Amino acid sequence: MKTLLRGELHGPDGADSILVDGDVITWVGAGRPPERPEEEIVAGPGETIAPGFIDLQVNGFGGHDAAEGADSIAAISKALPATGVTAFLPTIISEPVEVGAEFTAAVGAAAEAPGARVLGAHVEGPFLNPSFRGAHLRSNLAEPSSKNVDVFIAARPRLITLAPELRGALEAIQRLHDVGVIVSAGHTGADYEQGRKAIEAGVTFATHVYNAMPPVHHRRPGIALALILDRRVTAGLIADGEHVHPAVCEQLVRVRGASRIALTTDQTAAAGAAPGEFTLSGRTVISDGRVVKLQDGTLAGSAATMPDLVRLMARLPGMNASRAIGLASAEPARVLGERRLGRIAVGACADLVVLDAELRPRLTMIRGAVKFQRPS
Repeated sequence: MKTLLRGELHGPDGADSILVDGDVITWVGAGRPPERPEEEIVAGPGETIAPGFIDLQVNGFGGHDAAEGADSIAAISKALPATGVTAFLPTIISEPVEVGAEFTAAVGAAAEAPGARVLGAHVEGPFLNPSFRGAHLRSNLAEPSSKNVDVFIAARPRLITLAPELRGALEAIQRLHDVGVIVSAGHTGADYEQGRKAIEAGVTFATHVYNAMPPVHHRRPGIALALILDRRVTAGLIADGEHVHPAVCEQLVRVRGASRIALTTDQTAAAGAAPGEFTLSGRTVISDGRVVKLQDGTLAGSAATMPDLVRLMARLPGMNASRAIGLASAEPARVLGERRLGRIAVGACADLVVLDAELRPRLTMIRGAVKFQRPS
């Protein structure tokens, strides 16, 4: 089916229309398309047609915990289009190495889920610094020994988060990077120089930058500043106003510009659900509808949705809606090397979202098919 979308577009200058044929964008331009569409979708006043959002860290959504396996991941995939997310990485926090490998297989089994695209597994741990473990169980942490790394090389998660200061970590980073696994630094106590060495070894992403890392100090800048200052690294940012204060989000934008920052929700099962108790990789977490914590008060992921993060970033000085949208679409796609996602262009995948004037999704299209439409 050929579908024409008309209205204000995010990205292409001078264009006001997109023609979708099947699951691909075949034309972007002004006025009428070269072929007659069978269907039209018109963005209303104040609305924007944008690339679908991509989330690199989704532990759960709508009461479903990704760690529970393929069925839960499929349920999350079905629910996420209501938030404008058209692709995501199901994420598991630290478990024994073999469990992390099994999770990667479960993510693969859910790859054909009909909702938001499942782009591979994000395994957060178990190679983390115990002193910066956050909500991760200490008993599940492990060292990146050659044997343990072999398990993940065989499993091939899309992204793995580790602490680069651990014994054997630099070699692990290089080995994982060499086989195409994206390596991220997170839950780490590394100093600035250790951070620089990690980047040289192959780290290209920062998992929830600032969180579960030493604070930036003017005499001891720590790994956070090493990651932020290096243009080879994209900073994952939970811009929910809780994990990172808006003023620090503004500081990051001033340092980096509107690029090399990827908004990530770090969602748990509490996102998209009423306040209450939920599970995070089997651990009980409590949500008040905004903040998710362990019973001892430790932050444990987020209840925010991607539009929440986009709205916060759009309000910052020097930012606007267009730049904020890019942090939720083009930048995560860049991290993954997904050249056909996160943009509006001929040949790109027809993963699109119509956002209202408040940057809330009204309609979400994935693979050329409408997967969410807000009732009138």
